[in-house]
Amino acid sequence: MLPFKQRVIEIVRLIPYGKVVSYGQVALYLGLPRSAREVGWVLNSTEGKVDLPWWRVINRNGFITIKGTRFNTPVVQKRLLEAEGIEVSEKYQVDMKTIRFIADEGLLKKWQLSDEYIQGVIGKLSLNLSE
Repeated sequence: MLPFKQRVIEIVRLIPYGKVVSYGQVALYLGLPRSAREVGWVLNSTEGKVDLPWWRVINRNGFITIKGTRFNTPVVQKRLLEAEGIEVSEKYQVDMKTIRFIADEGLLKKWQLSDEYIQGVIGKLSLNLSE
C-alpha cells in the first residue's frame, strides 16, 4: 500500500473537473475517516511541488477554508473553482449537493477498502447528500 501522502495525491488527482470533495471525504476514501486535518496538511505540503487540483478539496459544509499560503489563497481557490463552472458564493461556499464527487464502488475497491467499509462509506455519503 502506498504511503499516506501518495494515497492523498492519488485520490485528489481523480476528482473530476467541475466537482469537489471534502477533506473528510478524502480521509474516508483512504480508510482513515478521522484524518481530514492530515489531508489538509498533505495538500499544503505539496504546494508548488506536485501537479494537483488541490482547489477541488473544501470543507464538509462546502466552504473554502484554506488559510492561504504564499501562492494559494481563498481568492485563488475561488477563481479556480469558478473557472471550472462551479458557482462560489460571496461567503466562499459551494453547493455540495450538486457538485460533490462520489467515488463509485469500483473505485473504492481499487483503493483496497473492505466491502463492509465501502458499504459504510456509500451510506454515509448518500446520507450527506440527502440532508
